[in-house]
Amino acid sequence: MKEIPQRFRIRKFEARGSQRGIAAVEFALIASLVFMLLFGIMEMGRVLFYWNTAAETTRLGARLAVVCNKDAAAIKTRMRGMLNLLAPANIDISYAPSGCDIHTCRLVTVRVTGLTVSTFIPFLPLNLTMPSFSTTLPRESLDGANPDCY
Repeated sequence: MKEIPQRFRIRKFEARGSQRGIAAVEFALIASLVFMLLFGIMEMGRVLFYWNTAAETTRLGARLAVVCNKDAAAIKTRMRGMLNLLAPANIDISYAPSGCDIHTCRLVTVRVTGLTVSTFIPFLPLNLTMPSFSTTLPRESLDGANPDCY
């Protein structure tokens, strides 16, 4: 076997010394991208959680509205208890036909509109406006005898 001349040989400590710190730089570049991606996935999951909760809140509100007194304050209170981002102005409860009483109402519709979710993304705060959610159910008792109405 032919020996490599001394001038072409690279000593191990010289090769290692010229690469010193490159692993830390590579880790910093890759880790920042991975953490940004991970944080974005977590924020998207949080926004989708609020999306699902808003849809479920309208179902709860409609269910309470068909068994509670017309325009009961407990409906909005229970809805806000389920989704604390809701303000009373975001909740609309309507009875059909308009102007009906507890004997003539046929349908109850509960809508959540104008709900805004703020993200926690550093240096890029976003305020995402959710679409409107609504649930319509047929009238049941509307008399408030249900204990959930209080």
